[in-house]
Amino acid sequence: MSGHHPAVRDPHPPEPERAAEVRRRFAEEARAERPDLALLCVLVGAAGDGALDEAGIDAAEIELDRLAGMLPFRPGGPREWAVATAELLGERCGFRGSGADYQRLESSLLHQVLLRRRGLPILLSVVWMEVARRAGAPVYGVALPGHFVVGFGPPDQQVLADPFDGGRVLSGGDAELLVAGATGAPLDPGTLSPADPLDVVLRILNNVRAWAAARPERSDVALWALELSLALPSHPARLRYEWAQLLVRRGEFVRGAVELEAYADVVAGVDAEAAERVRGQADAARALLN
Repeated sequence: MSGHHPAVRDPHPPEPERAAEVRRRFAEEARAERPDLALLCVLVGAAGDGALDEAGIDAAEIELDRLAGMLPFRPGGPREWAVATAELLGERCGFRGSGADYQRLESSLLHQVLLRRRGLPILLSVVWMEVARRAGAPVYGVALPGHFVVGFGPPDQQVLADPFDGGRVLSGGDAELLVAGATGAPLDPGTLSPADPLDVVLRILNNVRAWAAARPERSDVALWALELSLALPSHPARLRYEWAQLLVRRGEFVRGAVELEAYADVVAGVDAEAAERVRGQADAARALLN
């Protein structure tokens, strides 16, 4: 797998039958006792890219194994692990990010990130975590506000690295600067704790939805990202409302109306007025059929 490819058209989702099968597997893995982050991310890729078949799914996992096999055996403590992983993935393999990567859907699809060696901070962090974890490192994701990095070692010896910057090991003040630059707010020490794998996946899907929101012609992307988000065991209730609205926008008036009514029933106990508004939207969606 090598670095740069000519510009290609944005990936498109698979046929409905394949899409349903990918969703089913994703939901099953998300509900497993210990969800496999790499597999969930590859399945996100399969939902977004109809060209990714079973062999491609296997190839992504094999590539993570191959890279892990290139890491030195137990290099030492957290800092040594961070440096060794950066030397392999950042320097030798050229995994890193740039501003242009935010404009590309492939930057959120793990199989494409493994091919292109480019991606969003959170996807590059998944590569770091999965490669280092397979090699035995004490590694985890750290969801800083506005930026995603990886952590090595226990809280009292934590070493942070920034895969988007080729795995640069962060000094004490660097994390504060990253957060201040992204959000203008000070760093809350609570955000330095390990990120839950399912929260990582939801954040990836939120990025995909943000990409689609800026491109109204790609409502197909918004649709699969929402459907996978809803397959996670816990997700914001409001996503159901977004999904129902999207179905109506895409011309699936009956399905959209049914989902709007279901959401209204959920909301009714908390906010009767909002529920009425949503029921009105459901009626309007049904009226579009005539």
